[in-house]
Amino acid sequence: MNIIKIKTTHSTNLLLRELAEKQILEEGTVVLAEAQTAGRGQRGNQWESEAGKNITCSILLYPSFLPAKQSFLLSEVIALGVKETLDSYIQNVTVKWPNDIYFENRKIVGILIENEVTGQNIAQSVIGIGLNVNQEVFTDALPNPVSLKQILSKEINLTVLLEKMLKRIMHWYKKLKAGQNEKIAQAYQDVLFRKSGFHCYEDKNGLFNAQIKSIAEDGILHLTTDRGEERQYAFKEVSCVIK
Repeated sequence: MNIIKIKTTHSTNLLLRELAEKQILEEGTVVLAEAQTAGRGQRGNQWESEAGKNITCSILLYPSFLPAKQSFLLSEVIALGVKETLDSYIQNVTVKWPNDIYFENRKIVGILIENEVTGQNIAQSVIGIGLNVNQEVFTDALPNPVSLKQILSKEINLTVLLEKMLKRIMHWYKKLKAGQNEKIAQAYQDVLFRKSGFHCYEDKNGLFNAQIKSIAEDGILHLTTDRGEERQYAFKEVSCVIK
């Protein structure tokens, strides 16, 4: 696997996309940065990462076999690979829809996937991953971050962790290539954050209590409220309230 290591960049996703425009890069190429000056997360949020303390990287894939309408399967694959990596270090790791990784009620990994579509299929995918590893202090602007070092009270080898993570991601990506869509979708739903019971959610109309019914193939979240009402949400339309 081709790993491009750099000291500092604005965004590993942006840099990897720029490199891919200039030259042909093999699938699985990784850009790994010690520091990002403009790291991004879901919903346009900025991703904070102390230089040299965490894993901030982007992975290049060419899932040309995957229809754009099934792009959420790729999101599931990445989330499962990262989640299983953390399982070898800590317990109580879940995937918060769509693809944040949580330790108990705190966010330990952010994932940002940017796809380029040609025709009806995905031609290229750049997957940005920010994993909190050895950072111990976070700004007050972040709602609920946590790192492996905070959990385990010890320093984690970044190189070993990265190797494990890339291996698990490619393990699940191979299953996607092999068409094991149902297995991937079921594995994803089995490890969802707050997958059972009623919890507090918020949409444009306010707060309500609901439980997860299912995640559709296109990534739509299906909820059942405590009043028996069925609701469906796309990304950014609803959030799970964490107190």
